[in-house]
Amino acid sequence: MTEAGAHFVLTDPTEAPRYPDGVLSRFCNRSLYEPRDQVFVRLSIVVVLVMSASMTALGFALRTKAVPPLLAVVVYLAVWGWYSAPVILMLHNTMHRPFLRRPKWLNFIHPYVMSFYFGIPTGYGQHHLGMHHVEDNMPEDLSSTMRYRRDSFLHFLVYFGRFFFFILGELSAYLLRRRRHRMARRAFIGEALHLSIVATAIAIDWRFGVVAFAIPTATIRFLMMVGNWGQHAFLNPARKNDGLSNSITCINSGYNRRAFNDGYHIGHHLKANRHWTEMPKDLLDQRAAYIEAGALVFEGIDFFLVSILLWTGQWKQLARRFVRLDGKAKSEAEIIALLKSRVMPLSEWPVV
Repeated sequence: MTEAGAHFVLTDPTEAPRYPDGVLSRFCNRSLYEPRDQVFVRLSIVVVLVMSASMTALGFALRTKAVPPLLAVVVYLAVWGWYSAPVILMLHNTMHRPFLRRPKWLNFIHPYVMSFYFGIPTGYGQHHLGMHHVEDNMPEDLSSTMRYRRDSFLHFLVYFGRFFFFILGELSAYLLRRRRHRMARRAFIGEALHLSIVATAIAIDWRFGVVAFAIPTATIRFLMMVGNWGQHAFLNPARKNDGLSNSITCINSGYNRRAFNDGYHIGHHLKANRHWTEMPKDLLDQRAAYIEAGALVFEGIDFFLVSILLWTGQWKQLARRFVRLDGKAKSEAEIIALLKSRVMPLSEWPVV
């Protein structure tokens, strides 16, 4: 990409992986609504096999001390961490688009299986579809960043604490108020069941339970909120509240290649069921609209790093990653001033 951003090339994936003909490929062609989603089937199979083997090895190592326990813990959490991002974003994609045509029961159990291994909130779908996309980061959004100063780690800790300790009750109450009773039941019962699994595992073998269940459950929630914080860190209340004014896009990153173009968050909020392979082209097609709206795009970083750079005051690093979509020269000071103006707390979104 040129420094001015007048002509830039997107290196993020625009095609789903292709696989040779075989039993699994033929099953996917028959059973999936979208053949490009074969990558999700294959990822799910690998994850179940790898995480099952890892859990078994961890339990054996902790009981027998065949290897140093600390080494076993580090290896297990490294494997868990490596697969966490693609698994979360796989679930994100499959909740927004029809996934398995048959057998349909797999659609129901698939998220719960992934939650078992990774600690992902079992109410993720209900939170995301039934609340977040409906409220769109406005005050009624339980994960809204509006009221917080987004360059403050202290504010983030308050934000995360509310989510971690109160989301089960708050989400259930929100869904009930909106008469989404089925969603409320699934969110509450699923999360209560998962927490009971965590508690049972700890009661049986506290070391295994903490490493295999408690740490992943706490960590994945922390990471998901760090990501959401970065996605909605820069708000532009001079415009109506929409995907162009309340979120950002991150391009050309290793994260996009591993996590199905999750960096294209503006495009996702504008059309939630857009296939992940179509995100880069959509940005190019909608570039004029992005420019007109003053949308923010960064290159070579992801939402997690955006959050960290904000908390540590690394404005120059953010400015260097800022994409000048309109090709107009902007000084580093001008970009930093723009970014700082968009992280201030808002009690409400002004009427535009």
